[in-house]
Amino acid sequence: MRAKILLQLKPLKQCSIPFTGLKIGKHQFDFEIDNSFFDAFEYSLVKKGELKVDVELDKQETMLILMIHIAGTIKLDCDKCLAEFDSPMDVSERQIVKFAEDDLESDDLEIIMLNKKESSIDISEILYELITVSVPYIKICEQNGVEGQKCDQEMIDRLESLSSPSQQQEEKTISDDPRWEALRKLK
Repeated sequence: MRAKILLQLKPLKQCSIPFTGLKIGKHQFDFEIDNSFFDAFEYSLVKKGELKVDVELDKQETMLILMIHIAGTIKLDCDKCLAEFDSPMDVSERQIVKFAEDDLESDDLEIIMLNKKESSIDISEILYELITVSVPYIKICEQNGVEGQKCDQEMIDRLESLSSPSQQQEEKTISDDPRWEALRKLK
């Protein structure tokens, strides 16, 4: 069991930024996110993806300002035809990290409090949250922004054929009931 936990943490280790030896000013960091990153999160909405992360770290005396840009594609399942499709992603966000004597919680979601004794910051959770929040609520092949990508018509036809008999049966029941005829005459 221990080996599995170490394997899961390894993809997340790459998302750690050491800041103690850096001079005050701006510094650039680049990361690649692949399927192993999403495997490290047990109940991840996204299972597959190829993303490039650019982080600009602005080191100041009392805080760090992270400008995060995530771009690439993730694989999602279409809600309409159930097919897997590539969904483009382009996210930019700012994150502020302040130093404190104790590990204090911040009320502001944009600010992370970090102990002064820390020498690096792990941004894997931040990246995971940004990606997950950027997943569209309704995922449909045709609405993902990729030109020429359409839903699997064969699957849609099959789903409609499975749902149609119950609708036809319901309409027949309504037409057989004489009370509906009386209501239609009121129009």
